[in-house]
Formats: sequence, structure tokens, C-alpha cells
Amino acid sequence: MAAVDPVTEAPSMALPGLARALISAGKLGQKSAEDISRKAQANRNSFIAELTGSGAVSASDLAHTMSTAFGAPLLDLDAIDMQRLPKGLLDTKICQAFRVVVLSKRNNRLIVATADPSDQQAGEKIKFATQMGVDWIIAEYDKLTKMVEANSTTATEAMDSIIGDDFEFDESTMEASTTEDSESATSEVEDAPVVKFLHKMLLDAFSMRASDLHFEPYESTYRVRFRVDGELREIASPPVAIKDKLASRIKVISRMDISEKRVPQDGKMKLKIGPDRVIDFRVSTLPTLFGEKIVIRILDPSSARLGVDALGYEPEEKKRLLDAVSRPYGMVLVTGPTGSGKTVSLYTCLNLLNKPGVNISTAEDPSEINMPGINQVNVNDKAGLTFAAALKSFLRQDPDVIMVGEIRDLETADIAIKAAQTGHLVLSTLHTNDAPTTLTRMRNMGIAPFNIASSVILITAQRLARRLCPNCKAPADIPHETLLDAGFSEEDVDGTWTPYRPVGCSACNNGYKGRVGIYQVMPISEDIQRIILADGGALEIAKQAELEGVKSLRQSGLHKVRLGVTSLEEVLGCTNV
Repeated sequence: MAAVDPVTEAPSMALPGLARALISAGKLGQKSAEDISRKAQANRNSFIAELTGSGAVSASDLAHTMSTAFGAPLLDLDAIDMQRLPKGLLDTKICQAFRVVVLSKRNNRLIVATADPSDQQAGEKIKFATQMGVDWIIAEYDKLTKMVEANSTTATEAMDSIIGDDFEFDESTMEASTTEDSESATSEVEDAPVVKFLHKMLLDAFSMRASDLHFEPYESTYRVRFRVDGELREIASPPVAIKDKLASRIKVISRMDISEKRVPQDGKMKLKIGPDRVIDFRVSTLPTLFGEKIVIRILDPSSARLGVDALGYEPEEKKRLLDAVSRPYGMVLVTGPTGSGKTVSLYTCLNLLNKPGVNISTAEDPSEINMPGINQVNVNDKAGLTFAAALKSFLRQDPDVIMVGEIRDLETADIAIKAAQTGHLVLSTLHTNDAPTTLTRMRNMGIAPFNIASSVILITAQRLARRLCPNCKAPADIPHETLLDAGFSEEDVDGTWTPYRPVGCSACNNGYKGRVGIYQVMPISEDIQRIILADGGALEIAKQAELEGVKSLRQSGLHKVRLGVTSLEEVLGCTNV
């Protein structure tokens, strides 16, 4: 079953063997392959992960193409009983890094499932680790990824080792430790099973595309939950006795004071995912009745480099946003509740503006996405470095673009507006329900109508809705009256399109996979400026915006329903009428 690269003519750009095979088979264009390769390098991702994630080639089509191109057998992993797979032949770290599964052993050769038989590094690594030859079997990448994760050490197995007889808690040493002796504290627990459990939880959260991990102690129970696509899901229920040891471990690697358990603390840590990718985590502790609750936010910088198209803006909305951020001065506001993707939207705009000739400064609490070329400042209220203080300093630093994490008070708002009026582009966020109410919220903060009208150039309100899984979504039988009640017009309900509902399959979470943005993008026109100057209310502004073609959040969400991107119940749940 020895694989031979069928590509004999190398393209102009150095591309991986998988890309060259797809080009040779006519499944991928040269330019598309180069674009995907560049994105993979920029995101520190593998080519095959970027390829399947972009949707340029489906996992099924890729597997059939690779089987034909490399003359290797094709196997459906759904027909494999995972319990019967051989154990211990190959380190799980190698399996996870290269997305391979050992199917069997024949004499001195391993039969290994892969989606990329051109990956010479994987073959050499397996040969070196096992001292055996490798015969490839082709499998679909998405099914292979699921089997790799499921075949690795489970959380339950990790917990069994934690509560075994060979593990003892040493509370006295952890109580006496402080941040000064964090290195010794780290070495003391480096080999403990609790470290493996934490590492497993972080890897599982990343592979499930979770945004947050919650470690929650109660009187007689302890649970771990992940927020996946905006919903919390219980993942593990470790013994309550582990709570202090696990909290201490997290605080040590996050550079917190492990002796302080009475007040909340914030920290950061990093985890290496694969050979050349590092993920940042923001950690927050909160003292509760029965111990410290810890929430870990996964910060993936690659999300801000996906581009405006990946955020889900409609063409007209995208044009309005790009026109606003390309202006030399003025204020652009992004509004929405916590967890609606405001930070990613702002950093996507900053990424477009991030050029050698532009001086960009940001003030956040804290900075969630690290981006080279941008001067990022974490506010520190205790030290006197507030948003207002940072803004004043920025104005003495010859800025072109300023981003303020959030406008919380009148002082910050006043300085930001003055900056927008004096030749700077200012980006910021506010917590309001939609774009029109943002203007009245600023008025209620004490900002003069003239200053609002002369500085704000565009407001974007946004929500995140779960995206229907393209593999299993099914047509939904929704009554005509229900569609009208949701906000569709009679012209919309014309029978030319079909609403879809979630079903659920092995590739998704209860019928949903990922999330898509729902936006209300409202430029501040001259007519809206007149309403602001006349101290008009949100209803007047909303009515004028509608006359100018600005969709409300509900209308934008219903458009996504017509496109089959999300379900009607999802839009109704995250938008107001």
C-alpha cells in the first residue's frame, strides 16, 4: 500500500503535497490553493484544516480524491468499532498532532488512517516513534478528527487516576505558596494527574470550538461546563475534593496569588496546540460559598484575521461598514450584549486599518486579542490607568486610529468624541439593544446632541445566532401565520424559499455548527443628524433609518432564515421585534 505522490509538475508556489494533488485532480485551482495556504500559515493552522474549514473541498470529496490520486484504500470510519482498535501502538500526542488513527498491525507494519497521505512528516514521525513501517488508509477528515479526540484519554479516565490510591492532596503546601514561589509550586504538581485532567479539558474545549470553560464547585458536587456556540454544556463531574488542587494549579500557571482565595483575581495563560500554534486563555476566579469558581476564556487571535466576509455581513452592510472605517475621522460604535462578538468585529476592522503608515492605539479591560503593529494598553483602575486616562495619553501619542474597549462614563465619552472631532478615527462599544437606542443612551449619559451628531458616523448593533449544520439540516414545516407573526411580509412568504430546522449528526452540536452574525448597520445620515439635534427619541431615529433602508436586527435575522443559514427559532431567541 505504499503511497506515491502522483503530482509530477510542481506549481509556481511551494505548496504542500495535498494541495498539489488536488490541483492535479482538478478539484482546486492554483490561486485558491495558494490563498488557503497563506491563510493556513497566517492562522498557524494545517493546510487540510484550513481547506475543509473554508468549504473549498468537502471532507468526503477530499477523501475520494486522495484515494484515487494516491492509490490507497478508502475506509468509512463509521463502520469501525472504536473499542476494538489497538491500544498503545502510537502516542496519542502524535495522533492528535497529525490527525491519524492506528487501525491494526501487520507483521512489522502499521495500518494507519489518515486524510492526508502526502504528509511525509507524519509518516516519518510514526516510523521513528514505533520503528515500524506505515501503510496508509484514507478516511474523511471530519470523521477522523472526531475519532482521534474520542480515542484519546477521556476526562473520566483522567478522573479515575486522580481519585486513585496513589494520589494525595497536600493542602498545607498550597496554602503556604505565593506568586513568588510559583516556580516551585509548579514543579510540585507538574506530574500530578490533576495536570493531565486540566490539559485534557483545555484541549477538549479547543477542539469543540468552545468559547469558555466553567469550573464550578458546589457543596457536594463539582462540575465542568463548556460554552459551545453560545450554550453551556456540562462536560465532566469530577469529585468535589479536587476543587482546591485544580484551582491552585490554574492559578499557578496563570501567575495569580494562590494563597489569596477571598477576592476575585484575573490572569492569563498559554497552551501549545500542535507544533506551531499557541492559544491564549484569559482566566478569572470568583470566591463562592463552596470554593473558587474559575472561568477560562479561549482567545484565538486567528478569529480577527478571517476578514469581514467571514463575519456574516450582507453586501450592503459590509459596504456601509467599510466606508465608515475608511474615513479619516469620526466615531464608529459597535453595540450588543456580552458575548455577541463585538471585540472580533472591532479587531477585524483594525486588521483592515493595520498598515505601516497608520498609528493605532487601543485601551481595553483587558486586551483579548494580540495583534502585531497595534499599541495595546490594558486599563488598570487601581493604578489610575482608566479608559479616560489612556485616551488622554493616546492623544499625545500622534494617533491615527483609537479603539476604546467600552464607553462607560461621561468623561470617557467626552474625550472619545473630542478625538473623533479633531481628526482621529475612534472605534468603541456600548451595551445597548440596537443602533437607534445607542444615540439616546449617549444623550442620557450627558453628551450634548451637537457633539453626538458631529462625531458619530456609524453604529452597528449585532447578535450571534447559531449556524445550522449543512450536513443534517432539514426543511421545516412552519405555518404561514407563524412566519407572518415572526416578521415576514406577505411578499416574503411566497413559497420560493424553504425554512430549515436543526436535526443533529456526528459532525455538529444538536443540529448547529458554529455561529453567524446578525447585524443592524446604521450610518448617521443628515436626516438622522437633524433628529439628534432636535433631541428626538429612538423611535424617530429607527423610523428614519428604516426609510433609508437600514434593516432591524429581526429583519436581518429573518434574511438569514431565508438563506437557510439559521433557523427561525434561533432568530426569534436572539432578537427583539
